[in-house]
Parts: sequence; C-alpha cells; structure tokens
Amino acid sequence: MTATNDQTRTIRDAGKMLRDWRQRRHLTQHELATAAGLSTRLLGELETRRILPNRDVVLRLTERLELPLRDRNALLIAAGYEAAFPMRPLGDPVLTGVWSMIEQAVAGHAPYPALALDRRWSIVASNDVLRGMIGGVDPALLSTPMNWARLTLHPAGLAPRIPNLRDWHACVMTRLRRQFDATGDAAVADLQEEIGDYPLPLVPHSGGAADTVAMPLRLMSVDGLLSFYGATTVFGTAVDVTLAELTLETFYPADAETAAIMRRKAPPATGGPAAERPKADD
Repeated sequence: MTATNDQTRTIRDAGKMLRDWRQRRHLTQHELATAAGLSTRLLGELETRRILPNRDVVLRLTERLELPLRDRNALLIAAGYEAAFPMRPLGDPVLTGVWSMIEQAVAGHAPYPALALDRRWSIVASNDVLRGMIGGVDPALLSTPMNWARLTLHPAGLAPRIPNLRDWHACVMTRLRRQFDATGDAAVADLQEEIGDYPLPLVPHSGGAADTVAMPLRLMSVDGLLSFYGATTVFGTAVDVTLAELTLETFYPADAETAAIMRRKAPPATGGPAAERPKADD
C-alpha cells in the first residue's frame, strides 16, 4: 500500500524505529525477514519508508525482535495503529488480584528481605524485613519512589555497609547494561551513568571466588555480617505493560550464620500488607 502525503511522517518514524531495533538486536535485514516470514525486499521497503506496514506484519516483527510490550505499542502507534497491549497503573481495579499476589509474595518471604521493582528500579513493594535493614540511610534516599540501585550503591545509602561493594556494584551495572540493551530505555541509561559515577573502594572486585556459585549481597548489621543470594522473578505471561515490567527481588541466606540471625530477628507475623496499595492514579 502506497502512503499518502499525510502518512509520510508516521511511516518515517515507524521505519526508523524498526531499523533501530533490528540493529540493536544485531540482525541483518535478511535474518529478520526470514524469521518473520517476509521477503528481504519488503522489509527494506518498510525500513526505508516506501510503504505503510500492515498491522499484523508490525506485530510479527515486534515478536521476532522480542520487543518489550511498551515498545511494541510504540511501534504500532508510529505505524498508525492503536496500541495492542494495555498499560494500567498498579492501582487499577483490574490489577487488584495481581497486586494482592505481589503483597503475599513479598510479605510471605519473611524472615528474609523481598521487594518488587518497576522498570526503572523504583521500589513499589517491600516487606518489613527489608525496611528494617535500610534504616540509617540518608532520608533523601527514602523519599518516594525509593530506587533500589541508588539505595544500595549511593555513598549516603547502604554502600558503606556493603563489604563487597565493588562486586555488588558490578552486578547492578551488568543488569542495567543488559536492561538497556533489551529496552533502549533512556532512563535506565541515565541511572546506569549515575551509578557509574559513585565512588568505590580501591580494592578490585573479586570476580567471584572459586567456591562461589552466585555473587551474594553482603551487608553489615548490628547483629553481624549478613550474606544473601538474590533471585529475580518476572511475569513471563503478562499482556499488560505495567505487569510485564515488574520484577520480584527475593533474597535468601547464603550461609548458616545469616539464616540464624534472620530467624532470630524475625518479628511476630502481623498479617499486614507488604506495602501501601497503589491508588489508581499512581
């Protein structure tokens, strides 16, 4: 289908976005076209803005490119179509069941810390264990929304209490780099740049000891050294943008000493919520 004059800008935006994402995924036109069941010539015409892409073709290409749902919507809109995936705030009544599940998962992970993050590492839920561990940091870092990367790595945050700070810094930076590679989110790039400027101790990071299966987060506390392995859970079947961008971060004791300290410190179960339930306009 040939574009009319009033469609030119839309097609130009869609073509550029498609080409940028293909290059970000390190695919040739032939490789992407083959994966999407298109001819290389057709894909080239879409990228060079000669024709307006069909909606089904756009969806097929976004799937083969493994775009985040937010960016699939953006490419559809640029091509002149409506978004395919809803983006509801966490306080939306439709997500009530999901939010209850997040509350239960985070609160139920006690006596170990757990939290839920949005796509920019802002904490949207946390349990009492985690909130007890972050006491004493600069109040400015505790203002809403709290950012997990900033909270752990900022010199006025938990950084002075993390003995393996260079290792933890390297882990966070790697995750941010991978996230930016996958999403192209400018805010993630900004956070990565900010974190990269934080001061670090002169000792080099260990790179992982021979008997270490995963890099732990080590944290000095009044009760002694705590050592945790972290696990990240995503909603792999989500068709809502907000839900697809949430991650659950749960921490488990990396040694018997940490497990004993956390069990000893565990407060009586209150049955309270893991976090204040978001409002619909959050």
